Amino acid sequence: MSKVAQPRTRSVPLERTRNIGIAAHIDAGKTTLTERILFYTGMIHRIGEVHDGATTTDHMEQERERGITITSAAVTCQWMQQKEAGVSKLFTGDNQRINIIDTPGHVDFTAEVERSLRVLDGAIVVFCGVAGVQPQSETVWRQATTYNVPRIVFVNKMDRIGADFDAAVKEVQEKLGARTVRILIPIGSEENLRGQIDVINQKAVLYNDDDILGSTYDIADLDADQLVLAGEAYGELLEAVADVDDKIGEMFLTEEPISVNDLKAGLRRATIANELVPIAGGSAFKNKGVQYLLDAVIDYLPSPLEIPAAEGLDPKGEEKTVRVETSDDAKFCALAFKLWADKYFGKLIFFRIYSGTVSKGDMIYNPRTRTKERVGRLIQVQADKHEEIETCFAGDIAALVGLKNVQTGDTLSHQQAGVLLEPPSFPEPVISMAVEPKTKADSDKMVVGLDRLSDEDPTFVVKTDEETGQIIIAGMGELHLEVIIDRLKREFGVQANVGKPQIAYRETVSATAQGDGKFIRDAALAGKASYGHVTLSLSPNNQGEGITIEDNASASDFPKEYIPAVMKGITEALTNGLVAGYPVVDVHASVTGGSFHEVDSSDNSFKIAAIFAIKEALKAASPILLEPIMDVEIATPDEFQGDIMGDLNRRRGQIQEIEIKGIVSNVSATVPLSEMFGYSTDLRTLSSGRASYSMEPKCFEEVPRNVVDKLVAERGGGY
Repeated sequence: MSKVAQPRTRSVPLERTRNIGIAAHIDAGKTTLTERILFYTGMIHRIGEVHDGATTTDHMEQERERGITITSAAVTCQWMQQKEAGVSKLFTGDNQRINIIDTPGHVDFTAEVERSLRVLDGAIVVFCGVAGVQPQSETVWRQATTYNVPRIVFVNKMDRIGADFDAAVKEVQEKLGARTVRILIPIGSEENLRGQIDVINQKAVLYNDDDILGSTYDIADLDADQLVLAGEAYGELLEAVADVDDKIGEMFLTEEPISVNDLKAGLRRATIANELVPIAGGSAFKNKGVQYLLDAVIDYLPSPLEIPAAEGLDPKGEEKTVRVETSDDAKFCALAFKLWADKYFGKLIFFRIYSGTVSKGDMIYNPRTRTKERVGRLIQVQADKHEEIETCFAGDIAALVGLKNVQTGDTLSHQQAGVLLEPPSFPEPVISMAVEPKTKADSDKMVVGLDRLSDEDPTFVVKTDEETGQIIIAGMGELHLEVIIDRLKREFGVQANVGKPQIAYRETVSATAQGDGKFIRDAALAGKASYGHVTLSLSPNNQGEGITIEDNASASDFPKEYIPAVMKGITEALTNGLVAGYPVVDVHASVTGGSFHEVDSSDNSFKIAAIFAIKEALKAASPILLEPIMDVEIATPDEFQGDIMGDLNRRRGQIQEIEIKGIVSNVSATVPLSEMFGYSTDLRTLSSGRASYSMEPKCFEEVPRNVVDKLVAERGGGY
């Protein structure tokens, strides 16, 4: 289960550390690639396959059964660039440490990708050589751009029928707006995939056919056709680097000789600056191209010293930016980016250290809770294996055991560090369902289980319906909640009855209206008189702006001390709309006036008056119901395209684009989430099991009147 603790010394210099993620659309081959990386780096001695349910990073039972990644897994390995005749590499002979996080590809688990990218220094983004850029690939790319994560692209599955490296490169450029440069071009494709062209070194890397593990390869000169292709790619790469890197640009203009190492160093600077994206092709499953991809990770992705220093805010509330310098000698500062209920250790807190060090027995401070706790155990996690360590250093990713009251996104630091790091942001849940325990014994276990799972996953929300007393769980999709229920059963022994999935509808207003709320209570009736009076206006905000509240009341209307109570009343009133009782979003409330009584007014009376005012304004502001709309992409053989499009139309879908890739049609559409329940089964039926689909949240749109009437009737009527 665990090994003996390591001494308090840094085993690998910080400049020789790479913190990377592997991310992509579902089924692009992320986990297969991770498995090959672990094999070639000597971390494992047998290659596990996704289809066999035997991979290292997919260690949950559900992951192995379903063949998908559900939770991001952290592994650490070592890699040394080998000396090879005629090939130059930037760090030959130096042992490098690579911390890898393998992230999910399914959109229901996008939070795992989000929080992983928040703490990584670089990423390998994997695309399928046949499918190219798919919807979740675009989401991952946007997330990486948000956090300024330098990327290398690996076009995988070049052994598959229909694989097209050039088409994939073009899609990355056109759909993602990336400026790519080819560094490793596949030699051959489909069953004829033999190796890669090393563009910068102008050499061929040819894998031996008699070595099914892909461990051995030969470096050879390029033949005539390969020379033409390599020369063209080299020219494009040189021009691109010269265009964005001052040093290479100057050498290019003055016609100074540019060595291989010069060009590699320039490409490294351009990649780290997010100016260029190196792109390679190969096949992880066929064991072709992984070693040189690892060399590229070392050559072009940054160490923790080469990325901009992390920034946070002063925890005292001052609007002041605080820089966190990457150094072992600085005060300790880390971000807790993930919580995990481990079957051996209990609650694990995964964290990334941005500065300083932390050792067993140290006291660490949580600025959010303003509490200190002592570090009990430090764990280096290798997927489902654990190694106890004595000390963690700047740039490390590890796990803490035993800390209380820590949430995803918390800063962990030395008390005098004086910084609060920005936590990752997470989307709102779009689907919910009721759950209830089958027995009293299940009830107690369910509370513990749901609490643990909601701690782990910020996109999984648990609440109690005030009217029915039911426990409601909410998440990012059917699969997300299905996995939660399955984990409750397997990990916590809970047998539960599950209700039908419900859509997370929202309400808003489409016009501006006034509200006047008075709360007057006679002392003769209630024993204590109360008086509160609030007037306000309610108007629509742009989608995504949320609820905003503004105080425009005069001090002569009522004392400013009642404003917090008024705002609390407004916020509370907006939790239940008038159309069908769903939360109200994207509205602006402006408190315009009111009145008070010197004796009878109180915080509570003004809170209730504000609730009355909001309810009146909502009635007059043309309230509307909103539903989540999904971006849906279906890949189907041409012969089923017509039936699938007809089915989408019946689901209130809007066809956006049809793209033909060989014998496969990619149909892009927007569809209300409410119409997508059970779609995987229906799609299999329509296509004889040959079509696949993906979807992700796009926006909220107004629900058609006939659908509103139905929903209101189901919920017992509106206003």
